[in-house]
Amino acid sequence: MAESSALWDLLRQTADPDAVAALKLAVESDSDRALNRINPLAFASARGLSEEATIGALVHAARLGIFDMSWNMLCPGCGGVLETSAALKTLNRPRYFCAFCAEDSEPTLDRLIEVTFTVNPRVRRIAAHDPSGLSHAEYMRQIFWGSGADIPEDVEGVIANATLDVMDLQPGEKAAMSLSLPKGFVIALDPVTHATLFLEIDGEETHERRSLSVVLADANAHFGSRKLQPGPARITFENKSGQRTLPGLWVNGPELEALSTRRRPFLTATRLLCNQTFRDLYRSGTFDPEQRFKITSLTILFTDLRGSTALYDRVGDLAAFDLVRSHFDELIAAVTAEGGAVVKTIGDAVMATFPTAERALRSAMRMREAMRRINEERGSEDLALNIGLHEGPCLAVMLDERQDYFGQTVNIASRVQDLAEPTAILATKPVAENAEVARLVGDAGYRLASKHLSLRGVSETFEIYEISEAEARAAA
Repeated sequence: MAESSALWDLLRQTADPDAVAALKLAVESDSDRALNRINPLAFASARGLSEEATIGALVHAARLGIFDMSWNMLCPGCGGVLETSAALKTLNRPRYFCAFCAEDSEPTLDRLIEVTFTVNPRVRRIAAHDPSGLSHAEYMRQIFWGSGADIPEDVEGVIANATLDVMDLQPGEKAAMSLSLPKGFVIALDPVTHATLFLEIDGEETHERRSLSVVLADANAHFGSRKLQPGPARITFENKSGQRTLPGLWVNGPELEALSTRRRPFLTATRLLCNQTFRDLYRSGTFDPEQRFKITSLTILFTDLRGSTALYDRVGDLAAFDLVRSHFDELIAAVTAEGGAVVKTIGDAVMATFPTAERALRSAMRMREAMRRINEERGSEDLALNIGLHEGPCLAVMLDERQDYFGQTVNIASRVQDLAEPTAILATKPVAENAEVARLVGDAGYRLASKHLSLRGVSETFEIYEISEAEARAAA
């Protein structure tokens, strides 16, 4: 207890106090399953907390050993966890197969890899630390499905309606289900090994008993499909996997559809990589230098301090250095406030990433306000900032022992910033036509004006939008 108390004291020194208090209360009083694979977004929503503060607190808590962080590869069809790891870099297969859905998927960071947090057993021991002790329903809820699956409270009753039979097999055990198969599509599924056999039940009912055998050994093994008539059957399961298994017969109907398709927001790998706290605490080792992770959509922001060389000449090295440092502090604060992360600085320029376009634009607006405030305090216009935004697919990579991004989306964002002027934020069409961006522009009293421009090193002409303050506000 003394060690645990010391860890909470350390966490209070580094993370949001409200988020820390909520996490501590959860560890002390919540149910076991509430502390397994915590979905930070759902946790924050249920307690009226800031999502970013909650994510930051959990990242700090994981660094201290209060929680364990896991990266889970999800199936886009059923929402099941196909593989889980303590490190992103060990999710190193090019594609992952879901036997339940009979389809494979590429591990994209912004769609199919989630990040969850489970209380460390030294802080509190929970049932999920030993999954072999969980009931079939709780195994499905806590282990099989990811944190983005919106599982009903009465999952046991729903599963009972969705299954014909389930059993518990210890390693080496063999048992059979004797039952009458109804018309329809039935899936023999073991959620532990992710092994499946599809049964297409159709035609005239028969009174002859059929026998089938399924051996559970390899993970994600799909044994194909069998066509059978409705009627009596004996299905034997043999567990050669070396761990307890939970085979069952699932009916493909409304109950299974509801369990497999209901979703809620979850913390994606992309969003965590865009979190400044995570980047600060996990500077290296997130994945290996040879790995390349695909991101289907990421918003990238570039800035550059206009006329910085002339600034040093005009105000002197010492004053210019202090000004540039203040400028960097304000930019980092603006990025962090909107759930983004600074990837790197290049001279007086900054590259930052955001999980969504409106967060990036809101951050850019904060930056402009900060530069205006510093200039007003100094009674000068020394700090003039060029800002460019672009959204699109890219690769997450390791460069010079630092997590970085690569691809044409990055190049375009940089070129857009090259064309920017301090009077307006420049953004490409994918950013400007985002519905949340349009709402933000209107609410903030900004205006949009588009034009077609050529970008250096890019063959096609781009429609670029100037996002600037309305005349009335600018005049004020």
